Amino acid sequence: MPQNVFQPSNQIKLTNVSIVRLKRGKKRFEVAAYPNKVLEWRSGSEKDLDNVLQIPAVFLNVSKGQSAPTAELTKAFGKDMSTDDIVLEILAKGDLQVGEKERHAELERMHAEVIDIVTSKVVDPKTKRVYTPGMIEKALDILSHQGAQTHSKDSESKSASGTATPGTPATKNGDNTRPDGAKDKPKGMATWTGVTTSKSAKSQALEAIKALIAHQPIPIQRARMRIRVTCPSSALKQAVKSTQKKDESKEGTQMKATGTVKDNILSTMETVESQDTLGDEWEATGYAEPGALKILNDFLGPETKGRGKVEVLDMAVVHDGE
Repeated sequence: MPQNVFQPSNQIKLTNVSIVRLKRGKKRFEVAAYPNKVLEWRSGSEKDLDNVLQIPAVFLNVSKGQSAPTAELTKAFGKDMSTDDIVLEILAKGDLQVGEKERHAELERMHAEVIDIVTSKVVDPKTKRVYTPGMIEKALDILSHQGAQTHSKDSESKSASGTATPGTPATKNGDNTRPDGAKDKPKGMATWTGVTTSKSAKSQALEAIKALIAHQPIPIQRARMRIRVTCPSSALKQAVKSTQKKDESKEGTQMKATGTVKDNILSTMETVESQDTLGDEWEATGYAEPGALKILNDFLGPETKGRGKVEVLDMAVVHDGE
């Protein structure tokens, strides 16, 4: 005789689902989304929530189909937040639980995006030509492999010698050579260990560029910006008033902060293309490192009382292959 199977009213069964999980207090709340759609929504490429959520509801456990009682939601998020607002907060701040296939697909997408960004922002120092994505990928693979080897050697060295003692003296040569004959990389030197899905493509591309420039697996440098600086003619011969402090943690050229205003502007450019005076304004066009933009803006503000400005004419000046 057939028996009816009882299913609690707060249980909803879902399949082929990506789970976004947020802990609030002692409770864990989840929403059910379609695979690959959460990251698209977070990046802004997907605007329609109907394409992101399998169901506009909050769960205590998506896998078991256990929806969150209203009392639990009110206790955790407050009575002023609607269910829709709670869903949006979980989507924005929660941890995305993904399957192996989805994780692999996202890693491949992120890898391709990082390579594209790096390729667009670096050049061969001699020819000023861009590298192909394949060459950039091989160069980063070399750095990633070197990083893995260094980590392995460091682990073996610590295992063999025990816990490192703080303040261990340098060798007789005064260098940073290890007992095994290999040299440690300078402290703070940029490294590359590969692409992850936990950081944005832009931030990882910047890390990759720093590592490529530091280690030079291939001859490489940042593509220069083409900029135009405009300044009142009356301020050009004034002595510099402000002092630019060097910040080692930030990328970019540092202003010398000596001599005249004009001297400092021109010293920031690697190549000066042209200079011209039009009425009461002087302008110079040239090429500079990307980090020079902020430095020039910070310098011109106080020195010209806000009348000087910097414009970017080309973000990355490169020469395509023949």
